[in-house]
Amino acid sequence: MNTTDTQTTLSALTLEVADPAAARAFYADAFGFDSQIDFRATDAATSGFRGFSLSLTVAQPANVNALIDAAVAAGATVLKPVAKSFWGYGGVVQAPDGTIWKVATSNKKDTAPTSKEYDDLVLLLGATDVAATKRFYVERGLTVAKSYGRKYVEFDAGSGPLKLALYGRRALAKDVGVPEEGSGSHRIVLAGSAGPFSDPDGFVWEASA
Repeated sequence: MNTTDTQTTLSALTLEVADPAAARAFYADAFGFDSQIDFRATDAATSGFRGFSLSLTVAQPANVNALIDAAVAAGATVLKPVAKSFWGYGGVVQAPDGTIWKVATSNKKDTAPTSKEYDDLVLLLGATDVAATKRFYVERGLTVAKSYGRKYVEFDAGSGPLKLALYGRRALAKDVGVPEEGSGSHRIVLAGSAGPFSDPDGFVWEASA
C-alpha cells in the first residue's frame, strides 16, 4: 500500500475497531476490499461523530447503487439514501464498526454495465480550521492539488491508492447526515513518510511501514 514517490502522501490507513476479523469480512462483502485498508483492535472510547468520513467515487449511478446495496446487505446502516443532487448522485452509510462511508458519482446517467469498481478512495478529515490545517500539512511535505479557500483542500496523492482531503468539520458532518458533536477516539490511524505526528484536530499519523 505504500507509495514509491519522494513527496509526502497518505500511503496507508488503519481503522481501529472492536473486531478486526468482523470488519475485514464486512469490507470484503460490501466493497470488495482485500488490502485497501488495515484493521487494528481497540476498545478506546468513542461517541458521536468521529470527525472523518471515507468516500468511494465511482463512474455512474448504477455503481453507487450496487455498492450501497452490498454494504447494507453486509450490515451497514443507511445515513442518507441514494439520491440525485445538483452535483451528481450518491448515498451515505455507516459500517458496523462505526465508520461513515459515502459512495458517489458526478455523472447522472449510466453509460456502462453495472460494476462494484470504484475510481478513488478518499479520506475526508473534518478540520476545525481548514486553512490552519492545510498549512500544517504543507509544512510536512504534502502538496496541495485543489483548494477552495477555507472550505475544502485536496492533497496530491501521487501514485498512491488513497486521496486525502480536508473539509470543515461542521460541513462534513452535515454532508454525511450526522450531528457535528463527538468525543473520544477518532478510531483511525494514518501512515506516511512524514510521520509520526498528530495534526491540529488530533488525527494520528505513523511512519510508513
